[in-house]
Amino acid sequence: MRANATNASPGLLSPTDHTLLLVDHQPQMAFATKSHSLESVRNNVTGTAKSAKLFGVPTILTTVASKTFSGPIFPELQAVFPDQAPIDRTTMNAWEDQRVVDAVKKTGKKKLVIAGLWTEVCVVDPALSAIDAGHQVYIITDACGGVSEEAHERAVQRMIQAGAVPMTWLQYLLEMQRDWANQKTYNDVLTIAKDHGGAYGLGVIYAKEMFGGKEGK
Repeated sequence: MRANATNASPGLLSPTDHTLLLVDHQPQMAFATKSHSLESVRNNVTGTAKSAKLFGVPTILTTVASKTFSGPIFPELQAVFPDQAPIDRTTMNAWEDQRVVDAVKKTGKKKLVIAGLWTEVCVVDPALSAIDAGHQVYIITDACGGVSEEAHERAVQRMIQAGAVPMTWLQYLLEMQRDWANQKTYNDVLTIAKDHGGAYGLGVIYAKEMFGGKEGK
């Protein structure tokens, strides 16, 4: 039986109601990230980006001082959007760069999903600013990272207190799919899960190989 979208909470994300903002996934920021392993952040933000691209979510890439300090955006992230140049800023708060604000406004979406490095600066700053500007903000916490576990957690708490909604990247992917009867994206969702979903992705492979049935939840 197909899902009835009218029964779903308006707090759930759909592919058509939000913009994704990816902030400062760059080497210099990654070197000091200690709240998560670099491998997990790279995996999770790539899974996030692939999810957004699959479902046609408007995605904004942004970097800070890429030529003079922080280096280029992660290559695997750029590879998801090969023709999109990141907005390179001098401001720590992406929302203080008018180009970023204009790019978000251009999408016409009031929900904004954010991930970035570091959580306590380059994520919390635009998150609080976007909330004050009238956006409903979601944070993909495992595609973010801070200079310590405490720095990351305090930043997440601060954003929650301001009204932001925390989620994980796999939650994001499955919230976009929502119904396994949606054959248009079914196979691609499972490919992303197998490539980036850790134990869940391995389970998908196992079920297919061992039982030869439909993959899925």
